[in-house]
Amino acid sequence: MSQPEKKRRFFEYDKEDTAFERVILFTDAVVAIAITLLALDLRLELPEDHVLTFHDLLEPWRNYLAFGLSFINIASFWQNHHYIFSNVRKIDARLMGLNTSWLFFIVTLPFCTTLVSAHFNNTPAIFLYCLNITVLSFLQNFMWRYAASKEGYMTEHDLFSKSGKRVNVVLALDIVNGLIAIGVSFFYPIVAFIFLFTKVPMFILSMLYIRALQARRAHELQQRKKEQQEKESA
Repeated sequence: MSQPEKKRRFFEYDKEDTAFERVILFTDAVVAIAITLLALDLRLELPEDHVLTFHDLLEPWRNYLAFGLSFINIASFWQNHHYIFSNVRKIDARLMGLNTSWLFFIVTLPFCTTLVSAHFNNTPAIFLYCLNITVLSFLQNFMWRYAASKEGYMTEHDLFSKSGKRVNVVLALDIVNGLIAIGVSFFYPIVAFIFLFTKVPMFILSMLYIRALQARRAHELQQRKKEQQEKESA
């Protein structure tokens, strides 16, 4: 069996193949459409003979907040997606399925944004938004880990470089941040929204993680100094 036939049979394409490039172009196009649709919710419903005032501009502040959060979220998800597929060398049916599922929830985010704009302090609206963000975080994590688990899909340098380790941490913290926001949304919807917007839990957890790393490195350095002193005294 020739190499092209083998590729078609197993639905596996290298980064140099046109099929791989089409997946990336299609993904970028869908993300661009989704982030553009967010702006459709930014409108002022005023009578034709009404004189515009600053109060009118500030009235739909919920729409502005929801738009800002969703714009930042989609841009952040796209940035992570871009990094992941910059390091992925091959794509197969399962990875494409994960990517398509990720796009589905990217496209539904403008709908959830509209709900939050209309029902800002409503638990079901905030819950659905948090759920959408969390599912996206899970899917990005799955894509990264699936590619990392497949031989030849990523190089060891991609996985164990400083950037690769940072992506592992960021993707995991995104999931935790979303899960915390989902739990909080049942009791304090606005606080859950703030958590998603500011990523306070993610920031706190990342600081704890950095401190733990620093403590471990300090301990290792102490151990090395101790061993060196013992060697010198011997």
